[in-house]
Amino acid sequence: MNEIDLHGFTHDEAVFAAENFVLLESQDELFQCRIITGNSYKMHERIIEMLNKHNFRYYIPSWNTGEIVVSN
Repeated sequence: MNEIDLHGFTHDEAVFAAENFVLLESQDELFQCRIITGNSYKMHERIIEMLNKHNFRYYIPSWNTGEIVVSN
């Protein structure tokens, strides 16, 4: 599973990078990818807002709340 790690990005940079990454990954109709956000609640909110805008499915694993797994 491909992933992007957003540590070290500003929130604006992270949303832009994650959006580009997920849109690129979604070109494969059966894709699944991981966005590593860390434990920032604000970062999670911004990324989830972006995912909802594009109607992606996602979940946050209970064993690692610092990541979001995305599919379509």
